[in-house]
Amino acid sequence: MKMTSKKMKEELIRRLQRDEWVFHYDKEKETLRIEDKHTQKGITVTLGGIIAKWEMKKEEAIEEVVYYVEQALLAMHREDTEAKVLPVIRSTSFPLEAQEGNPFVTTEHTAETRIYYALDSEKTYRLIDQALLQKLGWTTEQVREMARFNVRSLPKKVKQDEVAGNIFYFFRANDGYDASRILDESLLNDMKQQVTGDMAVAVPHQDVLIIADVRNEVGYDILAHLTMKFFAEGRVPITSLSFVYEDELEPIFILGKNRVVPPVKPNVE
Repeated sequence: MKMTSKKMKEELIRRLQRDEWVFHYDKEKETLRIEDKHTQKGITVTLGGIIAKWEMKKEEAIEEVVYYVEQALLAMHREDTEAKVLPVIRSTSFPLEAQEGNPFVTTEHTAETRIYYALDSEKTYRLIDQALLQKLGWTTEQVREMARFNVRSLPKKVKQDEVAGNIFYFFRANDGYDASRILDESLLNDMKQQVTGDMAVAVPHQDVLIIADVRNEVGYDILAHLTMKFFAEGRVPITSLSFVYEDELEPIFILGKNRVVPPVKPNVE
């Protein structure tokens, strides 16, 4: 039996049929989009790729696609869970492949950091690699769009400290995505409006985002000490360098001065 895009579309619709989901078939692009009829959020699968897998694996190929689509859609749309596609900040030294020949989906960020993407649900957490991407029938751009949207919805749990006339904001919700908040442009722009000095940003490890309102030279020294301390203590270190934020992030190397730096012990638990 020859599998066509039309037949594959009909089979997927049959297996994925739910009252709350609607289907949009693009004959020209040979894609099928499954959406929540209330939120219009959804997933687009490429039928050609699924057919190619079907020719080798038959029924197993369809079952895999149905499973991953269902899990991803439920993760995206359930209101009682935080499950969704989210960006993950890592050092540029972090591995680029899940295993040989299976690279992670990534986006370049700065000279010090790179963006990975996680499919996160109550039961599982997995960095998205090319194998998973193909099973889902997603494109890299679709993953990036979902992550950009979802990072803006993360709660903003922040502590504030003032040291030597400088203000330090510590974003630490302990949800595994604190450093990812550096990708929330609306958050950065809001903080830019709030600071009165230079705005500096640091992601020493995955469980903290530091934003500093640097109002004097001592502020940079304090930030350097803070960032190094967090970097050394973090479970998943990222970078000990900080960034100056204007319209974009620029890495800076802070040379310590021969001055006494006031101690800072932020309460960020």
